[in-house]
Amino acid sequence: MTNHDQHTGTPDAVEAVAKLAREAAGIEIADLTLTGKGLPGQVPIAKLHGTSPEFDSLKRLAEEWREFPERKSGTAQVETLGSFVDLTTRHKTADSVIFANTDWQKPSLTAVIDYHKAEGDDAQWLKHRVHYAFPLSEQWKTWVAMNGKPMNQSDFAQFIEDNIADLSSPEALEVTDYEAKFSTKIATPSELVALSRGLAVRVESKAVSSVVLQSGEGEIVWDEVHQGADGKKLKVPGLFVLQVPLFHMGEAQRVPVRLRYRVREGSTVWFYQIYRPDVSVTERVLEDYETALSGTGLPGYIGKPEA
Repeated sequence: MTNHDQHTGTPDAVEAVAKLAREAAGIEIADLTLTGKGLPGQVPIAKLHGTSPEFDSLKRLAEEWREFPERKSGTAQVETLGSFVDLTTRHKTADSVIFANTDWQKPSLTAVIDYHKAEGDDAQWLKHRVHYAFPLSEQWKTWVAMNGKPMNQSDFAQFIEDNIADLSSPEALEVTDYEAKFSTKIATPSELVALSRGLAVRVESKAVSSVVLQSGEGEIVWDEVHQGADGKKLKVPGLFVLQVPLFHMGEAQRVPVRLRYRVREGSTVWFYQIYRPDVSVTERVLEDYETALSGTGLPGYIGKPEA
């Protein structure tokens, strides 16, 4: 081969070597500069060489080696107000807030730990939360379950006996307010016990008359000769007061309850009606909401956070 042949063959050889090099080359790590709100200034990317060069993100590869999460997220469900305050205090930041949903049927407190900053327009993730759904107490469940439901005399007497610990004597202001509002007498726990035991005596008796006294009490007369241990007619108060925690391990709430009965063909049907349970629940929720704000030192809002 002449020198001329050697020189003319060199470009082809170089191109062949370069092609092989391009195809054999692997990955080159480079930095990609970004601009835009909420984006980092630079991110690493992979430059893939070969016959079809392209760019690829390294994020999913890096995530496989992550030793801890990128940010806090998830919703903790707590069962008591105290736990809500303690856990929120543990994680709170300068921008955390508390929302109170005051719907009396499904009230809740929600602390959004990573809430939007108070200053500036940078949005946050809103993914780290503490939620307290006000779980109902067993006592309140018991009374709500039978609210407005008719009971025969035997069942009603037993119900009062079983739940007598939930009753409370009326306070002076309650006597003044409720007796004027409802035009009836408020019963003490001992009077309700006497009523339930007197009713138990008359389970098989036939009611012959029922009147409403000037005090607002009802008076039922039975046809039996014996009318209880003291031989007197039974007077039926029109109102009594519960003192029970509405929520699990919560503060006790005083709730007025109206006592009703109907006499039909000698049979007496009993039932009670909790007066404005929505008011009692909402009052308790708002008081616990104020306790949460005070305990955590965070601002609060009535409503629901962004989804």
